[in-house]
Amino acid sequence: MPMTDRDPIFVDTLDTILTSVTDLLGFEVASISLVNASGMMETVAVAGDEQARSALMGHLVEVDQVAEELLKAEHWGPLRFISHDKLEIPPEELAWVPVNLEASDDPNRWHPYDLLVAPLYDSEEQLRALISVDSPVDGLRPAGARLSELEKFIIQTRPAVLNVIERAELAAQVRLADAARLVVREASSELSIERILEVTQTAVTRCFDAFGMWIQAFDQDGEGQNIVHASNGADIRLTDELRRIARVAARMMWDLQDVGVLADTLPSVGVLTSEQEEAIFSFMRTIGVTSMLFIPLGAGKECLGNLVLTRRGGRINWSETEKRVALDIGHDLGRALLNARSFERERRLVEELRELDSYKSNLIATLSHELKNPLTSILGHAEMLEATPELSRSARNSVSSVERGAARMQRIIEDLLTLAHAGDPHAPFAPVAVDLRASVLDTIDMLRVTINRKNLQVDVDASDEAFKVFAEPEGIDRILANLISNAAKYTAEGGKITVSLRQGPRNVRLDVSDTGLGISEIDQANLFNEFFRSTNPAAVALPGTGLGLAIVKRIVERHNGRITFESQLGKGTTFSVVLPRN
Repeated sequence: MPMTDRDPIFVDTLDTILTSVTDLLGFEVASISLVNASGMMETVAVAGDEQARSALMGHLVEVDQVAEELLKAEHWGPLRFISHDKLEIPPEELAWVPVNLEASDDPNRWHPYDLLVAPLYDSEEQLRALISVDSPVDGLRPAGARLSELEKFIIQTRPAVLNVIERAELAAQVRLADAARLVVREASSELSIERILEVTQTAVTRCFDAFGMWIQAFDQDGEGQNIVHASNGADIRLTDELRRIARVAARMMWDLQDVGVLADTLPSVGVLTSEQEEAIFSFMRTIGVTSMLFIPLGAGKECLGNLVLTRRGGRINWSETEKRVALDIGHDLGRALLNARSFERERRLVEELRELDSYKSNLIATLSHELKNPLTSILGHAEMLEATPELSRSARNSVSSVERGAARMQRIIEDLLTLAHAGDPHAPFAPVAVDLRASVLDTIDMLRVTINRKNLQVDVDASDEAFKVFAEPEGIDRILANLISNAAKYTAEGGKITVSLRQGPRNVRLDVSDTGLGISEIDQANLFNEFFRSTNPAAVALPGTGLGLAIVKRIVERHNGRITFESQLGKGTTFSVVLPRN
Protein backbone atom coordinates (compact mmCIF):
# COMPACT_ATOMS: atom_id res chain seq x y z
CA MET A 1 0.00 0.00 0.00
CA PRO A 2 1.42 3.48 -0.86
CA MET A 3 2.66 5.63 2.00
CA THR A 4 0.15 8.32 1.11
CA ASP A 5 -2.77 5.93 1.82
CA ARG A 6 -1.36 4.67 5.07
CA ASP A 7 -0.74 7.93 6.90
CA PRO A 8 -2.47 11.15 5.75
CA ILE A 9 -1.22 13.07 8.81
CA PHE A 10 2.31 12.18 7.77
CA VAL A 11 1.71 13.60 4.27
CA ASP A 12 0.00 16.74 5.62
CA THR A 13 3.14 17.50 7.63
CA LEU A 14 5.30 17.18 4.51
CA ASP A 15 2.86 19.37 2.55
CA THR A 16 3.26 22.07 5.19
CA ILE A 17 7.04 21.92 4.83
CA LEU A 18 6.86 22.11 1.02
CA THR A 19 4.55 25.12 1.03
CA SER A 20 7.46 27.17 2.43
CA VAL A 21 9.42 26.45 -0.76
CA THR A 22 6.70 27.55 -3.19
CA ASP A 23 5.45 30.49 -1.13
CA LEU A 24 8.71 31.98 0.12
CA LEU A 25 11.59 30.71 -2.00
CA GLY A 26 10.26 31.37 -5.52
CA PHE A 27 9.69 27.89 -7.00
CA GLU A 28 6.48 26.82 -8.68
CA VAL A 29 6.84 23.16 -7.71
CA ALA A 30 8.34 21.31 -4.74
CA SER A 31 8.01 17.64 -3.84
CA ILE A 32 9.20 15.07 -1.33
CA SER A 33 9.88 11.43 -2.22
CA LEU A 34 10.53 8.72 0.34
CA VAL A 35 12.09 5.26 0.16
CA ASN A 36 9.19 2.86 0.72
CA ALA A 37 9.18 -0.70 2.02
CA SER A 38 9.73 -2.05 -1.53
CA GLY A 39 12.95 -0.11 -1.98
CA MET A 40 11.38 2.33 -4.43
CA MET A 41 11.49 6.12 -4.21
CA GLU A 42 7.84 7.19 -3.94
CA THR A 43 6.59 10.78 -4.25
CA VAL A 44 4.29 11.39 -1.30
CA ALA A 45 3.87 15.18 -1.20
CA VAL A 46 3.76 17.89 -3.86
CA ALA A 47 3.18 21.63 -3.46
CA GLY A 48 2.59 24.26 -6.14
CA ASP A 49 1.44 23.57 -9.69
CA GLU A 50 -1.66 21.34 -9.81
CA GLN A 51 -0.56 19.63 -13.05
CA ALA A 52 2.71 18.73 -11.38
CA ARG A 53 0.85 17.38 -8.37
CA SER A 54 -1.34 15.16 -10.54
CA ALA A 55 1.68 13.87 -12.45
CA LEU A 56 3.97 13.29 -9.48
CA MET A 57 1.81 11.98 -6.62
CA GLY A 58 2.59 8.29 -6.17
CA HIS A 59 5.35 8.41 -8.80
CA LEU A 60 7.85 5.56 -8.34
CA VAL A 61 11.50 5.31 -9.36
CA GLU A 62 14.18 2.84 -8.36
CA VAL A 63 16.47 4.05 -5.60
CA ASP A 64 19.51 2.76 -7.51
CA GLN A 65 18.60 4.98 -10.47
CA VAL A 66 18.39 7.98 -8.20
CA ALA A 67 21.74 7.13 -6.60
CA GLU A 68 23.42 6.83 -10.01
CA GLU A 69 22.15 10.24 -11.11
CA LEU A 70 23.25 11.80 -7.82
CA LEU A 71 26.82 10.65 -8.47
CA LYS A 72 26.91 12.91 -11.56
CA ALA A 73 25.39 15.91 -9.83
CA GLU A 74 27.08 19.17 -8.91
CA HIS A 75 27.28 19.70 -5.14
CA TRP A 76 25.59 22.95 -4.06
CA GLY A 77 25.94 22.57 -0.30
CA PRO A 78 23.16 20.17 0.79
CA LEU A 79 21.66 20.38 -2.73
CA ARG A 80 22.54 18.39 -5.85
CA PHE A 81 22.14 20.04 -9.25
CA ILE A 82 21.83 17.75 -12.28
CA SER A 83 22.11 19.68 -15.52
CA HIS A 84 19.85 18.60 -18.37
CA ASP A 85 22.85 17.71 -20.53
CA LYS A 86 24.11 15.15 -17.99
CA LEU A 87 20.95 13.08 -17.66
CA GLU A 88 21.26 9.59 -19.11
CA ILE A 89 17.66 8.53 -18.52
CA PRO A 90 14.45 10.26 -19.60
CA PRO A 91 13.94 13.16 -17.15
CA GLU A 92 10.23 12.34 -16.71
CA GLU A 93 11.30 9.12 -14.98
CA LEU A 94 12.85 11.18 -12.20
CA ALA A 95 10.72 14.32 -12.04
CA TRP A 96 7.95 16.40 -13.59
CA VAL A 97 8.87 18.24 -16.79
CA PRO A 98 7.10 21.62 -17.21
CA VAL A 99 5.54 21.93 -20.66
CA ASN A 100 5.34 25.73 -20.61
CA LEU A 101 9.07 26.34 -20.07
CA GLU A 102 11.13 26.96 -23.18
CA ALA A 103 14.61 25.49 -23.43
CA SER A 104 17.47 27.98 -23.55
CA ASP A 105 21.22 27.78 -24.11
CA ASP A 106 21.73 30.53 -21.54
CA PRO A 107 23.67 28.81 -18.70
CA ASN A 108 21.92 31.03 -16.15
CA ARG A 109 18.40 30.08 -17.20
CA TRP A 110 16.49 27.09 -15.92
CA HIS A 111 16.14 24.31 -18.49
CA PRO A 112 12.96 22.16 -18.48
CA TYR A 113 15.12 19.07 -17.89
CA ASP A 114 17.25 20.56 -15.09
CA LEU A 115 16.97 18.84 -11.72
CA LEU A 116 17.65 20.37 -8.31
CA VAL A 117 17.26 17.97 -5.40
CA ALA A 118 18.31 17.56 -1.78
CA PRO A 119 19.00 13.95 -0.74
CA LEU A 120 18.32 13.29 2.94
CA TYR A 121 20.37 10.58 4.64
CA ASP A 122 19.84 9.08 8.09
CA SER A 123 22.50 8.61 10.76
CA GLU A 124 23.64 5.43 9.00
CA GLU A 125 24.10 7.27 5.70
CA GLN A 126 21.11 5.53 4.13
CA LEU A 127 19.11 7.54 1.58
CA ARG A 128 15.68 8.09 3.14
CA ALA A 129 14.12 10.97 1.24
CA LEU A 130 14.55 13.38 -1.65
CA ILE A 131 13.34 16.98 -1.69
CA SER A 132 12.97 18.29 -5.25
CA VAL A 133 12.34 21.85 -6.45
CA ASP A 134 11.44 22.85 -10.01
CA SER A 135 10.47 25.80 -12.22
CA PRO A 136 11.93 28.91 -10.53
CA VAL A 137 9.44 31.76 -10.75
CA ASP A 138 12.04 34.02 -12.35
CA GLY A 139 13.15 31.32 -14.82
CA LEU A 140 16.75 31.42 -13.57
CA ARG A 141 18.92 28.83 -11.91
CA PRO A 142 19.12 29.85 -8.25
CA ALA A 143 22.25 31.71 -7.26
CA GLY A 144 23.53 34.15 -4.68
CA ALA A 145 21.21 35.04 -1.82
CA ARG A 146 18.36 32.96 -3.22
CA LEU A 147 20.50 29.83 -3.37
CA SER A 148 21.74 30.52 0.16
CA GLU A 149 18.16 30.77 1.39
CA LEU A 150 17.28 27.48 -0.27
CA GLU A 151 20.36 25.79 1.22
CA LYS A 152 19.48 27.15 4.65
CA PHE A 153 15.91 25.86 4.27
CA ILE A 154 17.14 22.36 3.39
CA ILE A 155 19.52 22.29 6.36
CA GLN A 156 16.74 23.39 8.71
CA THR A 157 14.16 21.05 7.16
CA ARG A 158 16.26 17.87 7.05
CA PRO A 159 15.83 16.98 10.78
CA ALA A 160 12.09 17.64 10.55
CA VAL A 161 11.61 15.37 7.51
CA LEU A 162 13.70 12.56 8.99
CA ASN A 163 11.87 12.97 12.27
CA VAL A 164 8.53 12.63 10.49
CA ILE A 165 9.76 9.44 8.79
CA GLU A 166 10.98 7.95 12.09
CA ARG A 167 7.67 8.65 13.76
CA ALA A 168 5.70 7.05 10.98
CA GLU A 169 7.83 3.91 11.18
CA LEU A 170 7.53 3.79 14.94
CA ALA A 171 3.75 4.01 14.75
CA ALA A 172 3.71 1.07 12.32
CA GLN A 173 5.92 -1.16 14.50
CA VAL A 174 4.52 -1.01 17.99
CA ARG A 175 1.89 -3.46 19.17
CA LEU A 176 -0.19 -0.78 20.80
CA ALA A 177 -0.20 1.30 17.61
CA ASP A 178 -3.42 3.28 18.10
CA ALA A 179 -2.58 4.48 21.60
CA ALA A 180 1.06 5.16 20.70
CA ARG A 181 0.09 7.19 17.63
CA LEU A 182 -2.33 9.18 19.74
CA VAL A 183 0.47 10.04 22.16
CA VAL A 184 2.84 11.07 19.35
CA ARG A 185 0.22 13.01 17.39
CA GLU A 186 -1.20 14.97 20.29
CA ALA A 187 2.03 15.56 22.17
CA SER A 188 4.04 16.68 19.16
CA SER A 189 1.47 19.32 18.24
CA GLU A 190 1.61 21.03 21.63
CA LEU A 191 4.03 23.82 22.46
CA SER A 192 3.86 23.91 26.24
CA ILE A 193 4.91 21.27 28.76
CA GLU A 194 1.64 21.58 30.65
CA ARG A 195 -0.42 20.86 27.52
CA ILE A 196 1.82 17.93 26.54
CA LEU A 197 1.23 16.37 29.95
CA GLU A 198 -2.49 17.07 29.80
CA VAL A 199 -3.16 15.54 26.38
CA THR A 200 -1.02 12.42 26.88
CA GLN A 201 -2.18 11.25 30.31
CA THR A 202 -5.42 9.54 29.32
CA ALA A 203 -3.95 7.89 26.21
CA VAL A 204 -0.88 6.55 28.01
CA THR A 205 -2.72 5.16 31.03
CA ARG A 206 -5.25 3.47 28.74
CA CYS A 207 -2.46 2.11 26.54
CA PHE A 208 -0.69 0.42 29.49
CA ASP A 209 -3.74 -0.35 31.61
CA ALA A 210 -2.16 1.75 34.35
CA PHE A 211 -3.85 3.15 37.44
CA GLY A 212 -2.12 6.50 37.09
CA MET A 213 0.93 8.36 35.90
CA TRP A 214 3.08 11.35 36.55
CA ILE A 215 5.85 13.13 34.71
CA GLN A 216 8.80 14.98 36.14
CA ALA A 217 10.43 17.40 33.69
CA PHE A 218 13.95 18.74 34.18
CA ASP A 219 15.07 22.32 33.82
CA GLN A 220 17.73 23.17 31.24
CA ASP A 221 20.35 22.86 33.98
CA GLY A 222 19.10 19.34 34.72
CA GLU A 223 17.29 20.16 37.94
CA GLY A 224 13.81 18.76 38.54
CA GLN A 225 10.98 21.23 38.05
CA ASN A 226 7.93 21.21 40.27
CA ILE A 227 5.95 19.87 37.30
CA VAL A 228 4.47 16.60 38.56
CA HIS A 229 1.12 15.70 37.03
CA ALA A 230 -1.04 12.72 37.93
CA SER A 231 -3.59 11.34 35.46
CA ASN A 232 -6.12 10.31 38.10
CA GLY A 233 -6.17 13.69 39.79
CA ALA A 234 -4.09 12.57 42.77
CA ASP A 235 -1.89 15.13 44.45
CA ILE A 236 1.59 13.69 43.88
CA ARG A 237 4.15 15.42 46.08
CA LEU A 238 7.70 14.20 45.58
CA THR A 239 10.21 15.09 48.26
CA ASP A 240 13.49 16.70 47.29
CA GLU A 241 15.21 13.38 47.99
CA LEU A 242 12.85 11.47 45.69
CA ARG A 243 13.33 14.07 42.97
CA ARG A 244 17.09 13.70 43.28
CA ILE A 245 16.84 9.91 43.08
CA ALA A 246 14.57 10.16 40.03
CA ARG A 247 16.98 12.52 38.25
CA VAL A 248 19.96 10.25 38.80
CA ALA A 249 18.02 7.13 37.82
CA ALA A 250 16.53 8.74 34.70
CA ARG A 251 19.96 9.82 33.43
CA MET A 252 21.45 6.39 34.01
CA MET A 253 18.55 4.61 32.34
CA TRP A 254 18.57 7.00 29.40
CA ASP A 255 22.25 6.19 28.87
CA LEU A 256 21.35 2.48 29.02
CA GLN A 257 18.24 3.02 26.83
CA ASP A 258 16.20 0.98 29.26
CA VAL A 259 13.17 1.25 31.53
CA GLY A 260 12.81 -0.02 35.11
CA VAL A 261 10.08 -1.87 37.02
CA LEU A 262 9.81 -1.08 40.72
CA ALA A 263 7.94 -3.43 43.08
CA ASP A 264 9.08 -4.78 46.42
CA THR A 265 8.47 -8.35 45.26
CA LEU A 266 10.52 -8.01 42.04
CA PRO A 267 14.31 -7.97 41.52
CA SER A 268 16.18 -4.67 41.83
CA VAL A 269 16.38 -2.46 38.75
CA GLY A 270 20.15 -2.26 39.20
CA VAL A 271 20.71 1.50 39.09
CA LEU A 272 19.58 2.29 42.65
CA THR A 273 20.98 1.48 46.05
CA SER A 274 18.91 -0.58 48.46
CA GLU A 275 18.30 2.54 50.57
CA GLN A 276 17.03 4.48 47.54
CA GLU A 277 14.72 1.61 46.54
CA GLU A 278 13.33 1.39 50.08
CA ALA A 279 12.60 5.14 50.03
CA ILE A 280 10.66 4.64 46.79
CA PHE A 281 8.76 1.60 48.12
CA SER A 282 7.79 3.58 51.21
CA PHE A 283 6.45 6.36 49.00
CA MET A 284 4.54 3.81 46.88
CA ARG A 285 2.81 2.45 49.99
CA THR A 286 1.68 5.95 50.98
CA ILE A 287 -0.06 6.46 47.62
CA GLY A 288 -1.45 2.92 47.43
CA VAL A 289 0.37 1.54 44.37
CA THR A 290 2.06 -1.84 44.10
CA SER A 291 4.12 -1.43 40.93
CA MET A 292 5.77 1.37 38.95
CA LEU A 293 7.19 1.46 35.43
CA PHE A 294 9.95 4.08 35.37
CA ILE A 295 10.66 5.52 31.88
CA PRO A 296 13.40 8.05 31.05
CA LEU A 297 12.42 10.85 28.67
CA GLY A 298 14.99 12.37 26.37
CA ALA A 299 16.17 13.44 22.96
CA GLY A 300 19.58 12.64 21.53
CA LYS A 301 22.03 12.34 24.40
CA GLU A 302 20.05 14.59 26.73
CA CYS A 303 17.74 13.23 29.42
CA LEU A 304 14.84 15.65 29.85
CA GLY A 305 12.76 13.99 32.56
CA ASN A 306 10.99 10.80 33.53
CA LEU A 307 7.57 9.24 33.11
CA VAL A 308 6.17 6.99 35.87
CA LEU A 309 3.24 4.60 35.31
CA THR A 310 1.59 2.99 38.33
CA ARG A 311 -0.54 -0.08 39.01
CA ARG A 312 -2.56 -1.31 41.96
CA GLY A 313 -3.45 -4.83 43.06
CA GLY A 314 -1.86 -8.08 42.02
CA ARG A 315 -0.80 -7.19 38.46
CA ILE A 316 2.64 -5.82 39.19
CA ASN A 317 4.76 -6.91 36.23
CA TRP A 318 5.06 -5.26 32.83
CA SER A 319 5.52 -7.22 29.58
CA GLU A 320 8.55 -6.87 27.34
CA THR A 321 6.30 -5.37 24.68
CA GLU A 322 5.02 -2.79 27.15
CA LYS A 323 8.59 -1.94 28.15
CA ARG A 324 9.64 -1.56 24.51
CA VAL A 325 6.64 0.62 23.69
CA ALA A 326 7.23 2.64 26.86
CA LEU A 327 10.82 3.38 25.83
CA ASP A 328 9.62 4.44 22.38
CA ILE A 329 7.09 6.76 23.98
CA GLY A 330 9.91 8.10 26.16
CA HIS A 331 11.70 9.13 22.97
CA ASP A 332 8.56 10.72 21.50
CA LEU A 333 7.65 12.59 24.66
CA GLY A 334 11.29 13.60 25.06
CA ARG A 335 11.30 15.22 21.63
CA ALA A 336 7.98 16.88 22.43
CA LEU A 337 9.36 18.19 25.72
CA LEU A 338 12.47 19.44 23.96
CA ASN A 339 10.36 21.23 21.34
CA ALA A 340 8.16 22.72 24.05
CA ARG A 341 11.14 23.82 26.09
CA SER A 342 12.78 25.39 23.04
CA PHE A 343 9.51 27.07 22.08
CA GLU A 344 9.04 28.43 25.59
CA ARG A 345 12.60 29.76 25.64
CA GLU A 346 12.12 31.36 22.22
CA ARG A 347 8.72 32.74 23.26
CA ARG A 348 10.24 34.43 26.30
CA LEU A 349 13.08 35.77 24.19
CA VAL A 350 10.65 37.08 21.57
CA GLU A 351 8.57 38.75 24.28
CA GLU A 352 11.67 40.38 25.74
CA LEU A 353 12.80 41.54 22.30
CA ARG A 354 9.32 42.86 21.54
CA GLU A 355 9.22 44.75 24.80
CA LEU A 356 12.68 46.13 24.11
CA ASP A 357 11.69 47.03 20.56
CA SER A 358 8.49 48.62 21.81
CA TYR A 359 10.43 50.58 24.42
CA LYS A 360 12.89 51.76 21.79
CA SER A 361 10.05 52.70 19.44
CA ASN A 362 8.24 54.60 22.19
CA LEU A 363 11.47 56.34 23.18
CA ILE A 364 12.20 57.37 19.59
CA ALA A 365 8.60 58.51 19.08
CA THR A 366 8.58 60.51 22.33
CA LEU A 367 11.89 62.21 21.61
CA SER A 368 10.86 62.93 18.02
CA HIS A 369 7.58 64.50 19.11
CA GLU A 370 9.40 66.56 21.71
CA LEU A 371 11.82 67.82 19.05
CA LYS A 372 9.12 68.71 16.52
CA ASN A 373 7.71 71.66 18.46
CA PRO A 374 11.01 73.54 19.00
CA LEU A 375 12.01 72.81 15.40
CA THR A 376 8.73 74.25 14.17
CA SER A 377 9.40 77.31 16.29
CA ILE A 378 12.97 77.61 14.91
CA LEU A 379 11.72 77.40 11.33
CA GLY A 380 8.96 79.93 12.01
CA HIS A 381 11.32 82.46 13.52
CA ALA A 382 13.85 81.87 10.75
CA GLU A 383 11.18 82.71 8.17
CA MET A 384 10.31 85.85 10.11
CA LEU A 385 13.96 86.90 10.24
CA GLU A 386 14.40 86.23 6.54
CA ALA A 387 11.48 88.54 5.83
CA THR A 388 13.09 91.38 7.78
CA PRO A 389 14.23 93.96 5.19
CA GLU A 390 17.07 95.45 7.25
CA LEU A 391 18.76 92.05 7.68
CA SER A 392 22.36 92.13 6.44
CA ARG A 393 23.61 89.79 3.70
CA SER A 394 25.75 87.75 6.10
CA ALA A 395 22.90 87.49 8.60
CA ARG A 396 20.55 86.39 5.80
CA ASN A 397 23.02 83.68 4.85
CA SER A 398 23.11 82.52 8.46
CA VAL A 399 19.31 82.38 8.60
CA SER A 400 19.27 80.30 5.40
CA SER A 401 21.76 77.88 6.98
CA VAL A 402 19.53 77.61 10.05
CA GLU A 403 16.52 76.86 7.83
CA ARG A 404 18.37 74.17 5.89
CA GLY A 405 19.64 72.52 9.06
CA ALA A 406 16.23 72.65 10.72
CA ALA A 407 14.55 71.25 7.60
CA ARG A 408 17.05 68.37 7.52
CA MET A 409 16.37 67.68 11.20
CA GLN A 410 12.66 67.71 10.45
CA ARG A 411 13.16 65.04 7.76
CA ILE A 412 15.16 62.92 10.20
CA ILE A 413 12.43 63.27 12.81
CA GLU A 414 9.75 62.24 10.32
CA ASP A 415 11.85 59.19 9.40
CA LEU A 416 12.33 58.36 13.06
CA LEU A 417 8.58 58.55 13.69
CA THR A 418 7.93 56.29 10.73
CA LEU A 419 10.60 53.85 11.90
CA ALA A 420 9.15 53.81 15.42
CA HIS A 421 5.63 53.16 14.14
CA ALA A 422 6.71 50.41 11.75
CA GLY A 423 8.72 48.65 14.46
CA ASP A 424 6.17 48.93 17.27
CA PRO A 425 4.49 45.52 17.74
CA HIS A 426 1.61 47.21 19.57
CA ALA A 427 0.85 49.71 16.79
CA PRO A 428 -2.54 49.09 15.08
CA PHE A 429 -2.28 47.21 11.80
CA ALA A 430 -5.13 47.77 9.30
CA PRO A 431 -4.28 46.18 5.92
CA VAL A 432 -6.57 46.46 2.89
CA ALA A 433 -6.37 45.39 -0.75
CA VAL A 434 -3.74 47.56 -2.50
CA ASP A 435 -2.99 47.48 -6.24
CA LEU A 436 0.81 47.31 -6.25
CA ARG A 437 1.06 48.05 -9.98
CA ALA A 438 -0.96 51.27 -9.65
CA SER A 439 1.16 52.30 -6.64
CA VAL A 440 4.36 51.73 -8.64
CA LEU A 441 3.11 54.00 -11.45
CA ASP A 442 2.07 56.69 -8.95
CA THR A 443 5.49 56.61 -7.30
CA ILE A 444 7.30 56.92 -10.62
CA ASP A 445 5.11 59.93 -11.50
CA MET A 446 5.92 61.48 -8.14
CA LEU A 447 9.64 61.10 -8.85
CA ARG A 448 9.34 62.22 -12.48
CA VAL A 449 11.28 65.47 -11.94
CA THR A 450 14.32 63.63 -10.55
CA ILE A 451 14.06 60.96 -13.26
CA ASN A 452 13.88 63.50 -16.08
CA ARG A 453 16.65 65.68 -14.62
CA LYS A 454 19.05 62.72 -14.66
CA ASN A 455 17.73 61.43 -17.99
CA LEU A 456 17.02 58.00 -16.48
CA GLN A 457 15.25 55.23 -18.36
CA VAL A 458 12.55 53.67 -16.15
CA ASP A 459 10.85 50.46 -17.30
CA VAL A 460 7.91 48.75 -15.60
CA ASP A 461 7.93 45.02 -16.32
CA ALA A 462 4.41 43.89 -15.37
CA SER A 463 1.25 42.70 -17.06
CA ASP A 464 -1.83 44.93 -17.19
CA GLU A 465 -3.61 42.93 -14.49
CA ALA A 466 -4.00 44.23 -10.95
CA PHE A 467 -1.35 43.02 -8.51
CA LYS A 468 -3.36 43.10 -5.28
CA VAL A 469 -1.50 42.76 -1.98
CA PHE A 470 -2.92 42.75 1.54
CA ALA A 471 -1.21 45.78 3.03
CA GLU A 472 -1.44 49.26 4.52
CA PRO A 473 -1.46 51.82 1.67
CA GLU A 474 0.89 54.17 3.55
CA GLY A 475 3.36 51.35 4.08
CA ILE A 476 3.32 50.39 0.39
CA ASP A 477 3.86 54.03 -0.63
CA ARG A 478 6.82 54.27 1.74
CA ILE A 479 8.40 51.03 0.45
CA LEU A 480 8.10 52.11 -3.18
CA ALA A 481 9.20 55.69 -2.56
CA ASN A 482 12.34 54.56 -0.73
CA LEU A 483 13.37 51.81 -3.14
CA ILE A 484 12.69 53.69 -6.38
CA SER A 485 14.08 57.03 -5.13
CA ASN A 486 17.23 55.22 -3.91
CA ALA A 487 17.59 53.63 -7.34
CA ALA A 488 17.28 57.07 -8.94
CA LYS A 489 19.65 58.67 -6.43
CA TYR A 490 22.46 56.15 -6.84
CA THR A 491 22.18 55.69 -10.61
CA ALA A 492 24.30 57.94 -12.77
CA GLU A 493 22.83 60.18 -15.46
CA GLY A 494 21.51 58.19 -18.42
CA GLY A 495 21.23 54.97 -16.39
CA LYS A 496 18.35 52.53 -16.23
CA ILE A 497 15.84 51.48 -13.55
CA THR A 498 13.57 48.44 -13.95
CA VAL A 499 10.59 47.75 -11.70
CA SER A 500 9.21 44.20 -12.10
CA LEU A 501 6.08 42.60 -10.66
CA ARG A 502 5.41 38.86 -10.57
CA GLN A 503 2.38 37.11 -9.10
CA GLY A 504 2.74 33.79 -7.27
CA PRO A 505 0.11 31.48 -5.78
CA ARG A 506 0.13 33.28 -2.42
CA ASN A 507 2.31 36.32 -2.86
CA VAL A 508 3.43 39.12 -5.14
CA ARG A 509 7.11 39.77 -5.82
CA LEU A 510 8.44 43.28 -6.47
CA ASP A 511 11.93 43.74 -7.94
CA VAL A 512 13.56 47.19 -8.22
CA SER A 513 16.78 47.01 -10.26
CA ASP A 514 19.21 49.76 -11.20
CA THR A 515 22.49 50.17 -13.04
CA GLY A 516 23.92 52.41 -10.32
CA LEU A 517 26.81 52.41 -7.89
CA GLY A 518 26.21 48.97 -6.44
CA ILE A 519 27.00 47.96 -2.87
CA SER A 520 30.28 46.56 -1.60
CA GLU A 521 30.34 43.27 0.32
CA ILE A 522 31.40 45.12 3.46
CA ASP A 523 28.40 47.47 3.24
CA GLN A 524 25.95 44.66 2.41
CA ALA A 525 26.21 43.20 5.91
CA ASN A 526 24.93 46.45 7.48
CA LEU A 527 22.59 47.65 4.76
CA PHE A 528 19.37 47.46 6.79
CA ASN A 529 20.88 48.84 10.01
CA GLU A 530 19.51 52.12 11.28
CA PHE A 531 21.60 55.20 10.40
CA PHE A 532 24.00 53.14 8.30
CA ARG A 533 25.66 55.09 5.51
CA SER A 534 27.75 53.53 2.77
CA THR A 535 31.53 53.57 2.93
CA ASN A 536 31.57 54.34 -0.80
CA PRO A 537 32.69 58.00 -1.15
CA ALA A 538 30.38 58.46 -4.16
CA ALA A 539 27.40 57.37 -2.06
CA VAL A 540 28.42 59.35 1.02
CA ALA A 541 28.48 62.53 -1.10
CA LEU A 542 24.72 62.16 -1.68
CA PRO A 543 22.31 63.37 1.05
CA GLY A 544 20.48 60.84 3.21
CA THR A 545 19.57 59.93 6.79
CA GLY A 546 20.58 56.26 6.70
CA LEU A 547 17.07 55.28 7.79
CA GLY A 548 15.34 54.58 4.46
CA LEU A 549 16.17 50.89 4.07
CA ALA A 550 15.71 50.23 7.80
CA ILE A 551 12.19 51.67 7.45
CA VAL A 552 11.50 49.56 4.37
CA LYS A 553 12.61 46.37 6.14
CA ARG A 554 10.46 47.15 9.19
CA ILE A 555 7.39 47.80 7.04
CA VAL A 556 7.94 44.65 4.97
CA GLU A 557 8.28 42.52 8.11
CA ARG A 558 5.21 44.20 9.59
CA HIS A 559 3.31 42.84 6.57
CA ASN A 560 4.71 39.30 7.03
CA GLY A 561 6.77 39.83 3.89
CA ARG A 562 10.41 39.36 3.00
CA ILE A 563 13.04 41.67 1.49
CA THR A 564 16.32 40.55 -0.09
CA PHE A 565 18.85 42.11 -2.43
CA GLU A 566 21.60 41.29 -4.87
CA SER A 567 24.30 43.79 -5.73
CA GLN A 568 27.68 44.10 -7.37
CA LEU A 569 29.86 47.11 -6.82
CA GLY A 570 29.87 49.32 -9.89
CA LYS A 571 27.20 47.31 -11.70
CA GLY A 572 23.98 48.01 -9.86
CA THR A 573 21.57 46.59 -7.31
CA THR A 574 18.28 44.69 -7.24
CA PHE A 575 15.97 44.81 -4.22
CA SER A 576 13.27 42.12 -4.06
CA VAL A 577 10.19 42.36 -1.86
CA VAL A 578 7.68 39.53 -1.41
CA LEU A 579 4.28 40.48 0.03
CA PRO A 580 1.17 38.35 0.69
CA ARG A 581 -1.53 38.46 -1.99
CA ASN A 582 -4.94 39.77 -1.16
